[in-house]
Parts: sequence; structure tokens; C-alpha cells
Amino acid sequence: MMKFGVIQFPGSNCDQDAYYAVRDVLKQPVEYIWHQETDLSGFDCIILPGGFSYGDYLRTGAIARFSPVMNAVHDFADKGGRVIGICNGFQILCEAQLLPGALIPNVGLRFICKYVNVRAENTGSDFTRLCEPGQVLRIPIAHHGGNYYADPDTLKSLEDNNRVILRYCDDEGNVTESSNPNGSLNNIAGIINDRGNVAGMMPHPERAVEEVLGSTDGVLILKSIVESLRT
Repeated sequence: MMKFGVIQFPGSNCDQDAYYAVRDVLKQPVEYIWHQETDLSGFDCIILPGGFSYGDYLRTGAIARFSPVMNAVHDFADKGGRVIGICNGFQILCEAQLLPGALIPNVGLRFICKYVNVRAENTGSDFTRLCEPGQVLRIPIAHHGGNYYADPDTLKSLEDNNRVILRYCDDEGNVTESSNPNGSLNNIAGIINDRGNVAGMMPHPERAVEEVLGSTDGVLILKSIVESLRT
């Protein structure tokens, strides 16, 4: 069994979705973690869920990075613990410099909420190992600021070191401008840190875990984390 923790920031609204996916779909133990907690001992994976932490004041994730729990998340990641930030969680991880780059407003400056296709790029990561190379996953997005940006050197490092794990694509897996919903550089939808134990992604795998939701492709990402502990 792998114990998950789901952090709750003021303004989080996908925490219950993540909790349900872990408890009822993965059948793994899970607890909520209030943002003022400073001890993450006993957990194997920490989820920073989507939402609007602190109302997205200043910019997305900018205030949440100063929550007491983020110091503990840094320590947890430094010790090799798995961390996944989803949507707003990805934004927070970038603000906290646990992942490089930034999430800026979508091209078109509109909130986008719909299912998209993403292609599994690095299937050796702890977050995609159950995916086939190049497999197309159908997973929803819901964001206003999901446009991934990084300076040229950072972008080159991500690509050269196989740290892009998900990329927006069309139904056949082709990476095209028209399949990019938000303007992200290189159609990037998800990345990992250089150590490979911290991931951030804009698509919501926890919202694609049952047929009634329209897709079960998100289970592959969440189960990959569980599988990573067994190997």
C-alpha cells in the first residue's frame, strides 16, 4: 500500500476529486493535509490539487508557495518522496521552484474547460510508466493560466533530458498547433524535475478515473505512481 496526502490550500477545489480517486479507485490510503501542517512523515506521495489557492491573487500559486506546508514539501521531495501537482498544483510547484518555468495566461485569455488529448512522452517516469510510448490519453483540463513557458535554455534542458512527460496532441498523437489548447511552448502539458520524483501537469487525471466521467485514462497516471513504489 502507498499512503497519499492531498494538500488543502484555501481555495483548493479539486482536493475531494483527488481524495476520491485515490481512496475509491486506487484503493490506497489517503489523508487530507491542511496547508499549515509542517510534518509530512508517513506519506509516500503528496498531491497538490487543482483549484484557486488564495483566490489566485497576485498570480496563480504565488501566495500558496509561502504556506507552511511548502517547506515540508521541499524537504519531502529532497528525500525522494513523490510529489505531483495538478493544474493549480503545477502552478504552485513552479512558483516554489520545485519545477522550472512558469504557467502564464492562456493564449486568448479565456478559461478553458474541456477534454483534450495528451501524448505520453517519457514512459519511464514514476508518473507515466504504465503508459505505452506515444500513447494518447484523453484527460480534461480546466484552467485560465495553463500556458507553460520557460526560457530557451530551460526548455532545451527539459527536452534533452526527457523531462517532458505529457504533450498536447490530436486524436492520432500528432503534436500540432491546433491541438495546443493554451499556447504552451512545445505543446508541453506535464514535466518532471531532474530527479524524476516531482511532476506537474495541467490535465486532471483525477477527473478521468471512471467511465461515467468520460474517460479512465487518468488511472494510468495515478496507478503509475503506485507502481513506482513497488520497483
